[in-house]
Amino acid sequence: MRLMILLLLLLPLAGGAQTIVDPDDLRLSISLEEAVDAPYEQEMVLLTIHGVYRRHITRENLSHPALPGLNWMQLGSDHWYDSRVNGVLVKNMVRRMALFPEQAGEITIPPFTHRLTLLDDDNKWFEHDIQSNSLRLTVRPAPAVDGWWFPVRNLQVSDQWSNAPDQLGAGDGVLRVVRLTAVGAAPDLLPPMPDLQSPSAHIFAHPEKRLVELSPQGPVSIAFWRWTIKPKSPPSSILEPITFPYFDTTERVSKIVKIAAQRVAFEDTETRAATPPIPPRAGGFAPLRLWIVLILACGIGLAMGLAGRQMIGPAAFWARLLRIRDRMALRFFAIRGDVRGLRRVARRSVGAGPALTALDDRIFARDAPPLSGRALRGFAHRFLRIGD
Repeated sequence: MRLMILLLLLLPLAGGAQTIVDPDDLRLSISLEEAVDAPYEQEMVLLTIHGVYRRHITRENLSHPALPGLNWMQLGSDHWYDSRVNGVLVKNMVRRMALFPEQAGEITIPPFTHRLTLLDDDNKWFEHDIQSNSLRLTVRPAPAVDGWWFPVRNLQVSDQWSNAPDQLGAGDGVLRVVRLTAVGAAPDLLPPMPDLQSPSAHIFAHPEKRLVELSPQGPVSIAFWRWTIKPKSPPSSILEPITFPYFDTTERVSKIVKIAAQRVAFEDTETRAATPPIPPRAGGFAPLRLWIVLILACGIGLAMGLAGRQMIGPAAFWARLLRIRDRMALRFFAIRGDVRGLRRVARRSVGAGPALTALDDRIFARDAPPLSGRALRGFAHRFLRIGD
């Protein structure tokens, strides 16, 4: 009886011995990328979490602590790979994170915890937690700048136009797209879209778009600034330059991006006159519909001739045919609610300047509400009256 009691007392100890884990078998550490200077506020700091495991792991979950004073972004999925330490095959886990300090001073990065499910000597699962070291991060106050504080490791800026901005067709507009590609900056840290200015142009600002891609070197944030621009009268406008500062965290110097002033103008009238005119196409009309209009117009002209009425000349006949086409197109786009199609047809109308200017004032005005179907039909009616 005494022997049985002793065995029962020793069973928990024996079971506990099976789950003892050598600390050298499971190690977790965190480290910061080496830097020459202490980072400024909002400057990206790269953090690496590295685990080395000699035991078989059936399940795992790496959780990070609260990081007061820091914004953070995980740079992709955890990377697992095999390596050898002193000839022994071990498992490695690496996670990369981008940290963005929100305040100056000393910031503590607490330990990370990796919860592991291991196997004991009897092939039974048991839970085991390991913790990393902690770190201290010294952050300097952001320097005073004139404008937006924008620290970034690498910045590329492009200025693109839908067509040549100084060779626009009569009444045309042009789309301008400025693209920012910033390595090492979160999307919300990019400067806001500037207010493009010109005293003699209609400027319609499109909603800004921001994207982010993840890389081991940090987030790659992309911003698109877009405007549709149309000269007023006189038919030439100068857009003011775009400038903003940024801090190059690689070279540790402040720099300025400057996009030069740009002329936006209609193509020279004499140049257009030297080019043989091309009969305009019906905006949005299918070829079959255009052929139907032509056949009907030819039939009407033939019937008028057979009835003894005076036939008009080829040039006048062609002009009348094009006017019939444009009138049908104006009604079509007004009913359909197609502002772009309506404007494209309207600017071909002779003497449509005042009505077209009124339409452009509605389209390109800042914060202008969408044009209603009734308003479009009203514009179409005014265009149809021109030349009657």
